[in-house]
Amino acid sequence: MNPGSVKVFAEWLPKGGFFIWGQWKNDTKWSQLHPTELKLRLFAWHRSSFYGTLIKELTPDNRSGIYLSPWMALGLFAEPVQATTMEWLWSEEITNLREIAPVIKQALVEGRWRPDFDKWQQGQRGWRLDWPDDLKALADIPYLSTWTDQIIDELIKQNEDIIQAWDELAGTYPLLQSGHHRTVSFAGEEDWLEAIGWQVDDTPFRTCLQLVEPLDDNIWQLNILLQDKKDQNRLVKWDAVTEGLASCKDGEVPADWAAHRRRVERDIEKWKIIVPWLADCKNYPEERGRIRSKLSEAEAWEFLNADSIKLVAAGYTVLLPKWWQEVQKLKPKLKMKTRSSVGSWRERCLGVEQLLQFDWKLAVGDLELSEEEFRRLAKEKRRLMYIRGQWIILDPAFLQQVLRVVKSKKTFSLGEALQTYLLSPEDEQGSVSEETDRQSDAVTFEVELNEQLSRMVEQLRSLSTVPVEDDFASFHGTLRNYQRMGSSWLLFLRRFGLGGCLADDMGLGKTVQWIAYLLKVKENNLAEDKPHTPSLLICPTSVMGNWQKELARFAPGLNIYLHYGPQRKKGQDFQSAIAGADLVITTYGLAHLDEEDLCSAEWDCICLDEAQNIKNAYTKQSSAVRRLKGSHRVALTGTPVENRLTELWSIMDFLNPGYLGSLGDFKRRFVSVIERKREAQDIQRVQRLIGPFLLRRVKSDPAIELALPEKQERKEYIPLTAEQASLYENVLQSMFDGLDQADDMARRGLILATLTKLKQICNHPALFLKEGNLFNIRERSNKVDRLLAMVEEVRQQGDRCLIFTQFVGMGQMLRQILQKELGEQAFFLHGGTPKGQRDEMIARFQDRTLVGPKACHIFILSLKAGGVGLNLTAANHVFHFDRWWNPAVENQATDRSHRIGQQRHVQVHKFISLGTLEERIDEMIERKQELNQQIVGGGESWITELSTGELREIFTLRKEWVGA
Repeated sequence: MNPGSVKVFAEWLPKGGFFIWGQWKNDTKWSQLHPTELKLRLFAWHRSSFYGTLIKELTPDNRSGIYLSPWMALGLFAEPVQATTMEWLWSEEITNLREIAPVIKQALVEGRWRPDFDKWQQGQRGWRLDWPDDLKALADIPYLSTWTDQIIDELIKQNEDIIQAWDELAGTYPLLQSGHHRTVSFAGEEDWLEAIGWQVDDTPFRTCLQLVEPLDDNIWQLNILLQDKKDQNRLVKWDAVTEGLASCKDGEVPADWAAHRRRVERDIEKWKIIVPWLADCKNYPEERGRIRSKLSEAEAWEFLNADSIKLVAAGYTVLLPKWWQEVQKLKPKLKMKTRSSVGSWRERCLGVEQLLQFDWKLAVGDLELSEEEFRRLAKEKRRLMYIRGQWIILDPAFLQQVLRVVKSKKTFSLGEALQTYLLSPEDEQGSVSEETDRQSDAVTFEVELNEQLSRMVEQLRSLSTVPVEDDFASFHGTLRNYQRMGSSWLLFLRRFGLGGCLADDMGLGKTVQWIAYLLKVKENNLAEDKPHTPSLLICPTSVMGNWQKELARFAPGLNIYLHYGPQRKKGQDFQSAIAGADLVITTYGLAHLDEEDLCSAEWDCICLDEAQNIKNAYTKQSSAVRRLKGSHRVALTGTPVENRLTELWSIMDFLNPGYLGSLGDFKRRFVSVIERKREAQDIQRVQRLIGPFLLRRVKSDPAIELALPEKQERKEYIPLTAEQASLYENVLQSMFDGLDQADDMARRGLILATLTKLKQICNHPALFLKEGNLFNIRERSNKVDRLLAMVEEVRQQGDRCLIFTQFVGMGQMLRQILQKELGEQAFFLHGGTPKGQRDEMIARFQDRTLVGPKACHIFILSLKAGGVGLNLTAANHVFHFDRWWNPAVENQATDRSHRIGQQRHVQVHKFISLGTLEERIDEMIERKQELNQQIVGGGESWITELSTGELREIFTLRKEWVGA
């Protein structure tokens, strides 16, 4: 560009900084000056911007120019332009800026700038420069304050030394941060500059406030102290200085301190601003015009709890009583302390519904207040109290909540006390939260048990602490150590009227443990000369004979009455029949049918064998059983939970009525949470709750020392025939066609019905088609063919076997084909088999001395009728022809053979149809059973909750496994 004239314009941008553009004149014509040319001309001298090349170009509103930060603009306006080959013309805006920029730069160089007190009070951070009074340009620049603020901010950011100094200052004096304007007030700018550390305070002391607790008159003292800045241990009362004392009880008063009276007066004025009520002396006229020196208890609390914090935030030292910091940490706790009862626990038989006597206490640290004391304090509505040599804090609102809890808890049962201990975390043992008046907060109270109850609870939580009974003299036989412990555990629970569930693994001898318990109870009752009362045993019909045999073997001295059959006694005849009996045995079905007779008696002990029979709380027999009256309740089961946790509630509600609350409460508190979240902590809560009343040992536990022979499980994978595959596909398609139109209940019913049909097809087409005339039985099902081959091999080796199926029709079919193919007798036990015939079947199967037509080596059993309670150790092979898909139920069935008395290696064979739902569900069984195994130790209802897509994935037939 040829030499000529250049006119430069400036515009302040809303976000800060300047937009600079120029025009140049050559001859008589003015033209827009290109931004690149402009910045290279203006900043030819500026090294840090690489002589203008790093300056940003802008094009707002179709104008071309450059952007200058606040600091860069200061440099441009404060220094003369170096490029003198051109004539520089400045707009009126820039002319004013060029007049004031050197003043700003000089003020910065000389340090004539400081934080702006007025802006700080408005919640902003800003700066103030010292301006000359005659600078005319000041009035013409509306954005001057913002520009100078941004210049200083940019200067601080660019200089590492300044950044470090500023950070240290802001850390030391947090009042520099703009947010503090809302909580702190100051007497003036000088006061604020000193507080933030910007302006040096040469006072040799700092002004402090000291709060002193009352001695006798409940009046708190607020003293003004002067603390030597060089020796913080040196404290002098302000009164000693004002009175011109040379010394006081705190030591010598420096002579020069009186010269700084204004500093103290300024601090006092500031305190009045921060805590206005300190200047209110209407109740203390002698202090008028000064700061309060006498405080009531309420005022002392306000000062301790809130106002002292404000003063400290403003930079002042406040000396509070030494105990204040510790007392603040003490959280009052409501305690329920149970009293020792009169008499022996052994004589009382408490039960979970037994009401406990208790006293309320309020604990604050090591101090305990009686109910009378904390009621009086609540009435006085005091916050700070000196009780028995100790200061404590009590919130009146908290005390009112405590009183509401005390009023609502008129009674407290043993069951509630147990839940308090068992459900609380280990570090909060014995605490319960009570909702208070629809508020979100809660009052927590602890239960402190007396020595006897505390010992009982600890024994309930730890089996190893339960006293073991050594003398079972009436028992005809030898109890293993773990069986002796089981019987002793039942006796221990009986002492306190607490029911227990013996849930040992199948084959560990739950029967003999209860028989030993029953005999010991009879011994104790005779020794204590108690009136004779019979006990009641309720069991499935299929195991009544087994109980008769076991009782005759181990307790021949017991008088047994069997309440069963069409000739059973009723009414007064029933009462006469049981009068001399030690034990009455009946069935679950009769528990409902003969409820009136059974409920008319007061039983010594009520025992449920195979207690999972009352798992459905809504059935008539379950309700009838829970209505029976007895001194002690016992449940025997290897599967306390088969499908859902609600089954556990039903058993526990029989054992200890009301302990788990209503079924609805149990579902809400535990079941829905666990089934939705499956979190370990929720499962552990149920474990802690039921643990004291459920004893479960498994065969694999080294402590059992069972020494059972090995059990080997093997899965037999078998393909479908073409006929089976065709039927399978048709049934499956029919289900999917109906799912979309079905509501929730109909959908579940359709899935379960289809499940049954598919399992029948996997077993044999004739079972599904309900064919009366059976033909080609072996050829139409590979399962049947494989079973026949394996059973034939078992018989050639001289072994015996059990075959489980859930379908009566399948059992009859298998019995027919096995007898035909093998030429020997096969028994089939199912729900319709009369008791006498059952007992004969079991005895003949177990008798190894029988030969010829009377002998039996093949025993077919329906899973429900033969899967529990039977002792069939003559068999060392177990076949699960179709799957129940509940490992606990299948294991129960297997343990008919793999139990005490078994001497040989047991082989378990589980049949699975390849490519079908049987194979897919088998893969899911481990995951499905995880929850119930965690609780105590799963059916098929869970399958109905799967989505249609998941059902399709599980049920769909994989045709590559279909046979010819």
